[in-house]
Amino acid sequence: MTNQSAPDRENEFAIFNHLESEVRNYARSFPVVFARARGAQLFARDGTPYLDFLMGCSSLNYGHNPPELKSALADYIAGDGITHGLDLYNEAKESFLREFHKTILRPRQLDYVVQFPGPTGANAVEAALKLARKITGRPNIVAFTNGFHGVSLGALSCTGNRYHRAAAGQLLGGVTRLPYDGYLGSAVDTADYLDRLLSDPSSGVDAPAAVIVETVQGEGGLNVAGTAWLRKVAAIAHRHGALVIVDDIQAGIGRTDAFFSFEEAGLRPDIVTMAKSISGYGLPMALVLIDRRLDKWEPGEHNGTFRGNCHAFVTARAALEHFWRTDSLAASVREKGHLLKSRFDQIARKYGPDRVSAKGRGMMRGIDLKSGNVAGHVIRTAFQNGLILEAAGPKDEVVKCLPPLVIGEDQLGRGLDILEDAIDSVLASTVNTAA
Repeated sequence: MTNQSAPDRENEFAIFNHLESEVRNYARSFPVVFARARGAQLFARDGTPYLDFLMGCSSLNYGHNPPELKSALADYIAGDGITHGLDLYNEAKESFLREFHKTILRPRQLDYVVQFPGPTGANAVEAALKLARKITGRPNIVAFTNGFHGVSLGALSCTGNRYHRAAAGQLLGGVTRLPYDGYLGSAVDTADYLDRLLSDPSSGVDAPAAVIVETVQGEGGLNVAGTAWLRKVAAIAHRHGALVIVDDIQAGIGRTDAFFSFEEAGLRPDIVTMAKSISGYGLPMALVLIDRRLDKWEPGEHNGTFRGNCHAFVTARAALEHFWRTDSLAASVREKGHLLKSRFDQIARKYGPDRVSAKGRGMMRGIDLKSGNVAGHVIRTAFQNGLILEAAGPKDEVVKCLPPLVIGEDQLGRGLDILEDAIDSVLASTVNTAA
């Protein structure tokens, strides 16, 4: 959509190319300098608007700069509210905890205590793994194929992606990786395989401290675990003395309709990790929810300097108050999730399952194009037409859509039109090239 010449674009990115590390990633897919954002849109410096179906990898479930959260934060800053509080008692944290208990935990009869482990999802996962090992005295963790839990060493050991694992530069141990639901095909119940391994003293699999699982694997390719499988895995874990950790960092906070992604399965995990959209405003914040009976930490045993982001407490409280005191947002997500599913199923039927298939749940959905090259071409084409998306899956073959939960149906439909046109264009050119 931009009319800049190549030299102009090169000059615009000069400072990034000169000073920013080669590790940068998303900027390579979306080569513009963004200046503003509102609702479902990002605006480039030249004013060009882009529909954002990436949303900070589900860190902005309520859209960019939601006014209710922005005003709460502005008022707090104007009143000289505390910015950084370590784990000191302060009013911002107090207000968040009261709202979280009243609006989220108590109605669901969840008797969790809340740990603030540091600002990121990986911090939450590291804390959860450490606590599970401390409680049980066992070093082994069971994780699943295509799982993604972060890129710090403990979290990375539970992550399946070979590219990310290789970057560690050392062996990653302490984890047994087993097949996720559907990994071996619909005829194989991989929960039975887990039970058999843990029941057999000669299987070579040590009794685990915990089983860590995502109900929907975001980075792994939008693989969805069935409710029966999740319940069975949880029962197996508990029968063998292991804890159940649900990583709800990307799939939670309403992304799959309910506040927690595991509510549909009726689970009561021992530990839950949360981050991304918990602040509601893109401010760094993570939580570990711990069954009260399992809170075995000693004071200061797991800490971090930035576990007291008071600005994030303020916007998180405002988000809970505005969006979660009633069921209206969850109902809206269910409705828009059905719309997404309908459109993606329609696209898939047009090409057949060997070329295109629909994946995901709620408003965490995408299109499997069976090829990372094809998916990448679709993402580039969509961006040229004003839509920002990302790829997921072991070979980046899935085009993932994470629109804001509050998006209007007009904008949602326009984004899906752009995506469908991009898929049609790319697959048509693929056929023509092959011919």
